[in-house]
Formats: sequence, structure tokens, C-alpha cells
Amino acid sequence: MQDTDWVSKNWTYGKLLRDKIIVVTGCSSGIGCETAKLIKHLGGDVIGVDRNKTEDYVDELYLADLSDRRTIKALVNALPSRIDGIANIAGLPPTAPADLVLKVNLVGLKYFTELMIGKLNDNASIVNLASLAGFGWSKALDAIKASEHLAFEDVERFMHDYNITNEGGRSYFFSKEALVVWTMKNRWTWRDRGIRMNTVSPGPVETPILADFLKTLGARAEEDMSVNDRAGRPDDVAPVVCFMLSDMTHWFRGSNLMLDGGMSSHIFQKMHQF
Repeated sequence: MQDTDWVSKNWTYGKLLRDKIIVVTGCSSGIGCETAKLIKHLGGDVIGVDRNKTEDYVDELYLADLSDRRTIKALVNALPSRIDGIANIAGLPPTAPADLVLKVNLVGLKYFTELMIGKLNDNASIVNLASLAGFGWSKALDAIKASEHLAFEDVERFMHDYNITNEGGRSYFFSKEALVVWTMKNRWTWRDRGIRMNTVSPGPVETPILADFLKTLGARAEEDMSVNDRAGRPDDVAPVVCFMLSDMTHWFRGSNLMLDGGMSSHIFQKMHQF
């Protein structure tokens, strides 16, 4: 089924994001690309942020490296005000260097989001793309707490102190664990302005790097994939992100929506033997 057919059959009741201006990071491929396209279909305007150029499904495009503090600061200064939402989708897989994984997936995302608060409209929505990989955050609280104010220049030392490497995909897992906790912790930070922040946590999604991703994560990921009916697709995830950006979700605050074909429920069942 083509993406346009899916959209026509499932979002015929109105323009869910009519006249909203949404920033989408990582807009040139995968989930970010699909989200940007769906926002346009639902009546919104897209300000895209990526390292790579995109097609014409964004209204404005800003090229930026989200692993660099000065670049992020310049990006925020260049972006317009009156933003209705941010979809923080840009991210690196565990096949990338571990320090860059932490800088883009966690440190840069947090820095960008905090700088953007002044440019957001009241009642804006921030949606962070986490992952099923963040499921085990409660077992990493010491490192997560230590990363709360982690600066770009301190990433390598932090990785050494807490043994955050790419082995077994740990750099990626940790970045998503810490992101889930950061989102929960800031559930009410901007409540006086009605600004809400939530996460969406997909399971494995079909992208060009899925095979490398599963290889890096090892037997655990292969076992989990074997019990699911299929991997996710970007068009499984984009509608949920758009829903969370809409005016239908004002009482979602600090939540983490598991979007994994039932895989997290499977893990819970194994953990608690029910």
C-alpha cells in the first residue's frame, strides 16, 4: 500500500495540524521524512533541520550538525519564532562513533530543545523520538543522573567514567534511556505556558541501517524481533508523532508511548512471568 493511500484512508476527518508550524529534525530520511510529509498532509508547515538536503516536502530547510554546540546555537538564532511544535527525530544508530551517538541523541537534543523554548508558542508540543532501547532506564539511574547537565566537551570523560561504549549498542541504549528520563523529569517544567513534552519509543523500524543495527545489538534484538510479526515502518511511527503534536494531546505530559508491535508487552510478560 502506498503512503498516500494509507493517509487518505486514515486521516480523512480533517486537518489535524492545520496552520501549525512544526520543526522536524532529521527530516531528510526515515521517520523524520515520513513525519514531515504527514505534517504537510495534515495542514501544517514544516521547518526541516538535517545535515542533508531534502526534497520539497519542507517549507524551510536548515542544514545543521546537531553534535556541535555552536552550530546548534546558530541554528536556533536563525529559526523563526511562533513555533507550535518540535519533533526531535534526528539521531544516530549504534553503528556511529559512541561519542557522536551521545552528542546527537542526548546532549544536542536537550541543548536544542532548551534553547528553543523561548521561540515556542504557548501550548506547543515537544515530541522526542526515543526507542524501545530505552526500556531499561531504571537500571541505569546512576549514569543517567550524572548525565543530567552533561556538556559536549565532557562526553568522552563521561563515557570513560560510566563505561559507555558501542559494545552491545550501549551508547545508543543509554542515550535513549536518559532521554526517556529527561522527558519524564520535565513533564511540568514549562506547564505555566502550556508547553508539554513527551516521548515516542518505536521498536526496530525498517530503514537502510536496520540490518547493521540488529547486528550491533546482538542476540537480544534478534530474539525480540523473532517473536514480533514484522519490523515497524516509518509510516507506523509518523502518525503517532503527529497525533502527539496535535491539540488532542494537551494532557499527555512526560509520557513515553511504546510503539513496538507489542514487543514491550512481551518483555514485561517475560520479566514478570504472567
